[in-house]
Amino acid sequence: MSEVKKRYYRKYTELYPLVEKIKLWPSRKGHLHGVKFIQLRGKYIDITTHCGKQFRVFNSRHSRAARWLRNKWASVPCPACRVPEWKLEKYSTTFFSAHYGKELVSENSGKNSSEGEEA
Repeated sequence: MSEVKKRYYRKYTELYPLVEKIKLWPSRKGHLHGVKFIQLRGKYIDITTHCGKQFRVFNSRHSRAARWLRNKWASVPCPACRVPEWKLEKYSTTFFSAHYGKELVSENSGKNSSEGEEA
């Protein structure tokens, strides 16, 4: 039997790369929704879930959703989204640490590749 692989990510990452990587969204009722589509629009994120809900949230490190994902306060999957069991197991073996783990960085937050070039 194979041993369960643990994943470590940095604790205080922005919400966009975290949701983009995990593909789960915690609702205020405590349900985990599967993320179908996510797009960064400036300081905001447009999210569409598999159950058809669409909303815009602020991209923040300290938001309710970021805290709920890090602390795993939402654990019941949404019945309409039908989140697969393997994704829930993968999420349950994910750990967040302040000083250890992979830094999740969105592709838009890096420096401009044309920096230093003249037009």
